[in-house]
Amino acid sequence: MHKLDEDKTSFTTDQRLYCYTIMPFGLKNDGAIYQRLVNRMFTSQIGKNIKVCVDDMLTKSVTTDKHVDDLRETFNVLTKYGMKLNPTKCVFGVPSGKFLGYQVHQKRIEANLDKIQALANMVSLKTLKDIQKLMGCLASLNRFLSKSTDKCLSFFRALKKGKEVEWNEDCEHAFQALKDYLGRAPLLSKLLVGETLYLYL
Repeated sequence: MHKLDEDKTSFTTDQRLYCYTIMPFGLKNDGAIYQRLVNRMFTSQIGKNIKVCVDDMLTKSVTTDKHVDDLRETFNVLTKYGMKLNPTKCVFGVPSGKFLGYQVHQKRIEANLDKIQALANMVSLKTLKDIQKLMGCLASLNRFLSKSTDKCLSFFRALKKGKEVEWNEDCEHAFQALKDYLGRAPLLSKLLVGETLYLYL
């Protein structure tokens, strides 16, 4: 916390007035401020060997030999700025892992299996809230659904009717087809040279 800004974080207890010396999460705009800080800290590494999103950091390397050097560079930056990591939340030398809700591998990104499982466990939907919950789940999996609008058209129509939700046979058929489609673990992979591309509008 900047010394001049400490007074702005003051709070009272039954004993006296206190203020933060280190910025806590929970303050207004703290996420944006922290993101700006880490962007400045890792400006030379972002896009090269590190991804940073608020409090999630991923140091990536092309080869295992280079990984130690990339980690050293990351730790030097953290030491320079006096930042500390929680060792229980750190994992090193893994070929894949969860990052920002996705399963990231060396050459591909997979959908979050927890979200696919939650969708697979859903029963036929009856209320407006149920359909909204489904749409929220699908929004997070959108990049793994080709022609997602076509697959979800029945749900949009059911939502359009307002409070009176009409879960008809089309909705049920689309829902089961969606479950089957997501059950085959869709994934994003790197583009191959000469591969035919399709643009869905």
